[in-house]
Amino acid sequence: MLNTFNNQIIKINFCLNLKLYFNLTMNSVIVNGSYLEGGGQILRISTALSVLLKKPIKVEKIRAGRKDGGLKPQHLTGIKLLAEISDANLSGAEIKSSDINFVPDKLKSGSFMADTKTAGSVGLIIQNALPCLIFSDNEYKLHLRGGTNADHSPQIDYFENIFKPIAYKMGIDFELEILRRGFYPQGGGEVFLKTKPVNKLKSIQLIEFGKVNKIYGRAYVAGVLPIKIATRMSETAASLLKPLYPDALIEIEVVKEKEGKSFGNGCGIFIVAETTSGCYLAGSALGSKKVAAEYVAQEAVDSLVHDLKCEACVDQFLQDQLIIFMALAEGKSRIKTGPLTLHTKTAIHFTELLTGTKFDISNLDSKSNIIECNGMGFSFNHSLHKADIK
Repeated sequence: MLNTFNNQIIKINFCLNLKLYFNLTMNSVIVNGSYLEGGGQILRISTALSVLLKKPIKVEKIRAGRKDGGLKPQHLTGIKLLAEISDANLSGAEIKSSDINFVPDKLKSGSFMADTKTAGSVGLIIQNALPCLIFSDNEYKLHLRGGTNADHSPQIDYFENIFKPIAYKMGIDFELEILRRGFYPQGGGEVFLKTKPVNKLKSIQLIEFGKVNKIYGRAYVAGVLPIKIATRMSETAASLLKPLYPDALIEIEVVKEKEGKSFGNGCGIFIVAETTSGCYLAGSALGSKKVAAEYVAQEAVDSLVHDLKCEACVDQFLQDQLIIFMALAEGKSRIKTGPLTLHTKTAIHFTELLTGTKFDISNLDSKSNIIECNGMGFSFNHSLHKADIK
């Protein structure tokens, strides 16, 4: 008798949950994952805003703009992390899946673990989760595993040296500790992230370039690679930059990663340029067996100098990362960039779609632009209620 009663209760709860999920997914915002850049960035922006705004989404044609389309380990790890911290209903979440349904509920703070189990980028997981983690009454702690320095994604150094000081201007504060670096193809890197809560973000004004007064960074090797490779990268980069910026202090550290502080073999260079007006821009490159150290240094320098010649206050890799925060902030934000990247155009499109904010682009000349947005003034209180059922 009791078992029959319990089974009936279970069936009723199942039916109610199924009805709830059906009602929410019927009201989902459809996100076309093949539009413009057609990569993982669309998934990261749409799921983050879905969590914050309590908007169910259906993402279709995921990464259709890539030859190896669908979810890869780093994308899957990122959305599963968001599902966990927002108690979301998530379907379609498997490797190579091209469609997901994501129905968020209430955010829950605490400590979380995410592991790509590959060299998938830890940095991209941070990019996915951070907008959600900062709007809370408590701190979040994340222990992340994967690749820290991988191709086609920001090196972990970028978040520490470029994103962090710029984001701090908007009220975003976090601690980032690199426990171990991980390289392609094994991964094995570990990062600890602790976020500090904020109620509202401040708008940002980054439109005065100033003059380059410091250039610094690190050329590094790990594993069995000899330190002379890092020395060649550092010396080449410095020799290329000194004639262009003779008044700037240039210091590029040569580093051999300590045993236990890295996993596998890898090398690269990361260079930061700081201006008198408080702008931070970067150029970086990773080494490989078939590329000489001098060419790796050249690639990083070319990337950095491209933005410096445009007198951009935000480099080509930070443009798109700031879009979501500009939309969420209170007041008008303005940033000066070089030519808009396809990633930035994509970020603007999907941020406008989900937030209702509007971005305006002003062309200063052929090489620079001003991006403006009147933010929605999103606050922590918005994220307290559970998803509305219609």
